[in-house]
Amino acid sequence: MKIIDIITQNKLSLSFEVFPPKTETAFESVKEATEKIAELRPSFISVTYGAGGGTSKYTLDVAKNIKDRFGVPTLAHLTCVASTKETVSEKIREILSAGIENVMALRGDIPEHLQNGDRSKWDYRYAVELVRELKAAEKNLCIGGACYPEIHPESANQKEDIKRLREKVEAGCDFLTTQMFFDNNLLYNFLYKIREAGITVPVIPGIMPITNANQVDRAIKLSGSFMPQRFKSLVDKFGSDPAAMKQAGIAYATDQIIDLYANGITNVHVYSMNKPDVAAKIQANLSDILGK
Repeated sequence: MKIIDIITQNKLSLSFEVFPPKTETAFESVKEATEKIAELRPSFISVTYGAGGGTSKYTLDVAKNIKDRFGVPTLAHLTCVASTKETVSEKIREILSAGIENVMALRGDIPEHLQNGDRSKWDYRYAVELVRELKAAEKNLCIGGACYPEIHPESANQKEDIKRLREKVEAGCDFLTTQMFFDNNLLYNFLYKIREAGITVPVIPGIMPITNANQVDRAIKLSGSFMPQRFKSLVDKFGSDPAAMKQAGIAYATDQIIDLYANGITNVHVYSMNKPDVAAKIQANLSDILGK
């Protein structure tokens, strides 16, 4: 089933993101974790793609297993940074052969050894180029794109960022999923601005449950996310107690999601980090709201 058909049904939905193993030896443990999340029967599950293709060979294995064994729609991530046209074309063929009809088109993180290099000769520099190629390869693919409520780290300003986002949508993105954020007002402000700019496709908020204090610095480094004082106080109070921090982090994420639903958002995506217990607890907290 296509993601766009799921998220336009005008009913509340909850989806989760998982990631593939980094090594073959870790495959079984990751497979088990992702299957437990699939057993929760979310609206769909997205499967990430390793930076520079590092774990990409397992993305389709995980996505296909979830789709075929549990009947849960899957969204396979595909990145293009530092890839050749030939490599991306082959990946697209593999996606189609696996029966995957939903793709998250991303530029991807630039590998450290290439960050200061000349990008002018790269086959792909922006996600919009990948979106166009996916649409050309199979017009019936459902294509998702990423967006940043707090501005892409490499954008000069939000106006420029939204301009580039509109180009990506016009190239063929059917929906957008946001980077993590911890203050819902940032999302509401962002949605107002992109609608004013003519971007009308559905936007799925991405929520990251912070269940241990060590995740905070990493979240800030990855996304540049603004940490509201309420969240900082939570970490200060409970960060040294793993069990308490986990419970508080799940509660904070749940509260964010409830506020989103209450303010007209119908679809929320949770970055569950291959943690079935966290995914299950959040879904249980929302069971009557979701009707599960």
